[in-house]
Amino acid sequence: MTKKEPRIATPATPIKITNFATTGQGIGLIESDIDINSQIFTGLSGIKVFLWNAIPGETVSKFQITTQTPHLIEGIALTFETTSSSRIEPKDQQYLSTSPWQILTDEAELEAKSNILTSLFKHLAASTDINNSLIEKIKIHESPKTYFYRNKMEYSLYYDHDTEKIYPAMHLRGTHKKIPITSSSIELPAIFERAKAIIDDLNNSQEDARKYQSLLLRANQKGEVSGGLLENGKSHPVFKNLSDTLLNNQYSYSPGGFFQINLPVYEQVLLKIQDFLKDSHTVLDLYAGVGTIGLSVARNASLTLVEVNASAFGELKTNSERVIQETKNPHIKPILAKSEEVLDLITREASVIVDPPRAGCDENLVNRLCEVQPEKIVYLSCNPITQVRDLKPLLKYYNLKYVEGYNFFPHTPHIESLVFLSKKS
Repeated sequence: MTKKEPRIATPATPIKITNFATTGQGIGLIESDIDINSQIFTGLSGIKVFLWNAIPGETVSKFQITTQTPHLIEGIALTFETTSSSRIEPKDQQYLSTSPWQILTDEAELEAKSNILTSLFKHLAASTDINNSLIEKIKIHESPKTYFYRNKMEYSLYYDHDTEKIYPAMHLRGTHKKIPITSSSIELPAIFERAKAIIDDLNNSQEDARKYQSLLLRANQKGEVSGGLLENGKSHPVFKNLSDTLLNNQYSYSPGGFFQINLPVYEQVLLKIQDFLKDSHTVLDLYAGVGTIGLSVARNASLTLVEVNASAFGELKTNSERVIQETKNPHIKPILAKSEEVLDLITREASVIVDPPRAGCDENLVNRLCEVQPEKIVYLSCNPITQVRDLKPLLKYYNLKYVEGYNFFPHTPHIESLVFLSKKS
């Protein structure tokens, strides 16, 4: 099978990158005819271009097209007429697949994330009642470590026909093409070392890479690694659990389950939530995972934790039982259920914590919060776009008391946003 030739575009007028998309690409506009693989295309002027490896202020003279629709083009910038003073050399050769903002200085990255989050909340403020001083320039809290911080990685496997070897792999950004990862500076070093050792074993035994779905590995803060190969068409093996400490509290979790990626930054978030809820006697933790928020910040309160994933719930039960023994607090109750199916648990007296997946909160849950109006709401989001959507109806009944971002994922466009709401008097 012949390889598909990359589509290389050279616009007659270089493309000016004006700002970052919330997804992390640099945005520009086609203003001229464009040469694509030696064929001239007209009539594309005015179409937006979303380019990885492009920074606001730069002008792109050549780029690879990865996706094209009648209304937009996505791709990867290749050459430049001018570059930004914020551009630095990336640490890893395959950085676009692992952490595409390695090209930015730390200061420029924090500024870009602040601009994205501020823009989202200013748009929200146009249709709601918000204290504008809180969103004039939203702060992004730094990560103590900007490299070697991730405690979990999942690699694909790639077989190189030239070297006749298997390599850990990821997809080329914006494509389905796998590329070998020869170095990676974002995960804890013990993870990549274990990955290389497992791949070496596969090569020594001449295994077929197509047999495996992926290689999943996780490490705790002590450098202990768990996980392994996931085979296609087979049930995933049960890997040894890991444990970590947050705010001096120990938590157990499975390598494949949900647990925060960057624990030092997560502790900053937990301390902030703990202070906001210090006077709350009844707390409801929805989308609780293994319980790290509720059990860290409200372990002495009447605490109900709701989680739908059976594996995570097993860890939640274990962690809850440990806290009950330590605190002698019998009013801690984990519940296996969808958060939107236990809406009666939302009461006026409870403070509510939500830490939903990227899709945000269920609409019925948001409606219930608006109807009952509990005293306080904590909303930690891994997707500020859906967070802002969910906040819009809530701000009819609540004051925004706090909003700041946290850099859980340095050298990537990912932003974690923390919001506190208190009921209007």
